[in-house]
Amino acid sequence: MGNGVREGQVDFKRQDVEPVTSTHLPSEDNQEKKKVLNSLMSGALAGAVAKTAVAPLDRTKIMFQVSSKRFSAKEAYRLIYRTYLNEGFWSLWRGNSATMVRVIPYAAIQFCAHEEYKQLLGSYYGFQGKALTPFPRFIAGSLAGTTAAMLTYPLDMVRARMAVTPKEMYSNIVHVFIRISREEGLKTLYRGFTPTILGVIPYAGLSFFTYETLKKLHADHSGKLQPSPPERLLFGACAGLIGQSASYPLDVVRRRMQTAGVMGHTYSSILLTMQEIIREEGLIRGLYKGLSMNWVKGPIAVGISFTTFDLTQILLRKLQHSTNVER
Repeated sequence: MGNGVREGQVDFKRQDVEPVTSTHLPSEDNQEKKKVLNSLMSGALAGAVAKTAVAPLDRTKIMFQVSSKRFSAKEAYRLIYRTYLNEGFWSLWRGNSATMVRVIPYAAIQFCAHEEYKQLLGSYYGFQGKALTPFPRFIAGSLAGTTAAMLTYPLDMVRARMAVTPKEMYSNIVHVFIRISREEGLKTLYRGFTPTILGVIPYAGLSFFTYETLKKLHADHSGKLQPSPPERLLFGACAGLIGQSASYPLDVVRRRMQTAGVMGHTYSSILLTMQEIIREEGLIRGLYKGLSMNWVKGPIAVGISFTTFDLTQILLRKLQHSTNVER
């Protein structure tokens, strides 16, 4: 009798444990996969909407960055108007197809990576499920931006080339890749990579840090868990203003190095590029050329990007929840 009881207890424990291990883990894996997929989809849409909205201003900014012309709001308006008259309305979006090819994977990777880095840093610092403290918040943003930039850089190079050249020079994105590889070498596709990474660390770090900090402060002071869409736009605009101002000189250097092959210049390093820009155009007028336009374009783009990402995430979660309830 005693042995029978013990055997019954053992069997019972086995039956109790096995269903938990077999059903719990796959469910967690599915939830994690859904979370990553949601982040990728939301990030891709956020990047596409934001960049398309400011594409004409972005193209105009690049054209000033890579030339020695003096920037002013009046000259920027003239350039946009001349482009419209000479090449048509849709020419203002020239290079936007290359931008989309770059920005969709870039934004998808950046936002998804940011969510993952937040989770990793949260568990490392013991803030799992809570808002990160300022330093890990900055690190999560910097790592997310760096990851995305490293994986999509050649597409950024192609976009810059298409933005500053006449449409007769490059017919499409593939043509840009082929001509650069054949005429200038494959290494050219990574020209300007170092200033890009050096610039994206403060840019992405400060952008995500500012946005997350403003959302936390809003929750603490208003008592509301989520800000409204206009508030998200405002927080994103502040994030874009701070992030882009901090990294702008490196953005100018990056564009000069990327377009050197078609603009008649040879830039061999970041410092030499900076020295030449300062010598020819001055410190402020050279390295901060087009910054005032970026103060218009940047906050709009970043505000739209963060807001679109958050709202798409919320929508996808609601859809998944309603699907699960129906089941």
